[in-house]
Amino acid sequence: MGTRRKSRELALQMLFQADMGGQDADDVRRTFWAERNQVGADVRGFADELFRTATDRNADIDALIERHAQHWRMERMAAVDRNILRAAVAEFLGCPQTPRAVVINEAIEIARKFSSPESVQFINGVLDSVGRDLENTRV
Repeated sequence: MGTRRKSRELALQMLFQADMGGQDADDVRRTFWAERNQVGADVRGFADELFRTATDRNADIDALIERHAQHWRMERMAAVDRNILRAAVAEFLGCPQTPRAVVINEAIEIARKFSSPESVQFINGVLDSVGRDLENTRV
């Protein structure tokens, strides 16, 4: 597994921990990395960057996701799915140099690993719509 994929998976796990445990970002970072001291600096750095962007811009990210996930509220989405979406949208916002297709493909592969088969199409559709919207607003 590549460095970036591992980072994306770790960011998802941190977001999931914050979401389900109701912990603030600093507490999540502290406890999460205390248990994973063998993770390389490059993997940890990118995971932290995604997590920080997702938590710092949580309200904007959730609003974007809800706007593009027709008829779905965040609290009704499966916890894994909403956090995969949060991590990917954070990457759209924080790393605009990463091609949209790469972000979407990585999110789909992570969904295949951590979520249900039905989630893959949902995540693909939402991220494609969000990504197009963000690209159109940057131009």
